[in-house]
Amino acid sequence: MPEQKILVVDDEKLLRWSLKQNLEKEGYLVVDADKGMSGLSAYREESPDLTLLDINLPDISGVSVLEGIKEVNPDALVVMITAFGDIKTAVKTIKMGAYDFLEKPFSMDKLKILIQKSFETMKLRREVSEFRAQITSRYGFDTLIGESPEMKNTVDMLRKVAQSDATTILISGESGTGKDVTAKMIHYQGHRADQPFMEINCTALPDTLIESELFGYEKGAFTDAKAAKKGLFELADGGSIFLDEIGDMQLTTQAKLLKVIESKTFKRVGGSKDITVNVRVITATNKNLDEEVEKGTFREDLYYRLKIIPITLPALRKRGKDVIVLANHFINEFNTEFRKNTRGLSPEAEGLFMEYRWPGNVRELKNVIERTMILENVEYIDVEHLPTELKGRSGGRQAESRDTQEVPVDYTVRIPPDGLDIEEVEKELIRQAMEMTDGNQTRAARLLALSRDAFRYRMQKFGFLQAGPAEK
Repeated sequence: MPEQKILVVDDEKLLRWSLKQNLEKEGYLVVDADKGMSGLSAYREESPDLTLLDINLPDISGVSVLEGIKEVNPDALVVMITAFGDIKTAVKTIKMGAYDFLEKPFSMDKLKILIQKSFETMKLRREVSEFRAQITSRYGFDTLIGESPEMKNTVDMLRKVAQSDATTILISGESGTGKDVTAKMIHYQGHRADQPFMEINCTALPDTLIESELFGYEKGAFTDAKAAKKGLFELADGGSIFLDEIGDMQLTTQAKLLKVIESKTFKRVGGSKDITVNVRVITATNKNLDEEVEKGTFREDLYYRLKIIPITLPALRKRGKDVIVLANHFINEFNTEFRKNTRGLSPEAEGLFMEYRWPGNVRELKNVIERTMILENVEYIDVEHLPTELKGRSGGRQAESRDTQEVPVDYTVRIPPDGLDIEEVEKELIRQAMEMTDGNQTRAARLLALSRDAFRYRMQKFGFLQAGPAEK
């Protein structure tokens, strides 16, 4: 490990000599200067890891030297040395960016401890800075792979939202489209990037626990509350909170969430004090919240409050040749990880990838590539190397055509002179879809271009609770 360099700027010759002798015994490399201007020149030439800077110098003040050092390096580590009575000035230097100050006379042991702590602090700051840089890079907009118009429009929207002051954002999309990644992009590419990002999955905890996780609790609020605890909203103050699967949140918690969004204040569970926060609330769901509002399982007022900035992530099957672009991206990624040299997909495999509906979207595509490259060591991935679900009936457009080939599709609907009951028509379509798919709700929903949840809701509505065999 290279020696850490310390610059000593002080007009007292004996003090400079003493510091140099003692610090070099500790393994530090020490350079010194007796005036402010020469100290500033030494800083520029030597780039020390730490500067010990006297406030009172014969030519210019230590405050001016500190300003000059901070212009060269805003992250410079500087400890001020002050005489008795200069505490007010020393405090001023802390506000200007000095790490700490020492009042003369001081013991060498105290100085050594302060130097050690300052280097430890600098190391932590550097690690945090590197981590933030990695996170920002990991969630950059250039990581959204795709050339389709749908994806380009989505990226343009995300850029605008991230740089805006919007505090409520609703991300919609099927499972596997990357809602969690999108939420992090909005945070880490926006003005709040250096502030906390907190997240919670609303399906992972029961309603009673979600409330205490979001808002915290006071000591004694319930049996196991042996100490007060901050909730995610407090911890995210100044940053963002991500509520995944917001469509599964219970109505009682929805009401409390609405209050927080509107007033920016809340109380901890068991508390009486209002807590005010400045938080960007990002929510995500794979449900159709319009339908959930219609069913009464999601508050209409909360829904309209959340969807001020709505973002819909396109399903992979609607992104055209992005399927192949993504597949090649993942192949290159796993080539590096698994030390392989697969060059891409065969034309037949590409055709199959384009025909398949990818119900699990990008997540499923990545899993398929990863599994294939773990098991196979080939130049090109061919159809024979792929899992059976891509080649079989489940999920493919070919499968759907086989399911429906005996039933001619006619989208022309004519209302009879006496009229009709539209709910009876909808009921009959649900019955036919279940009959055509042998009771497979997922495929039946797909035939009617409905989400599975929307399809199940209609089954319950029309009394088909157990209309077909168990889900396949």
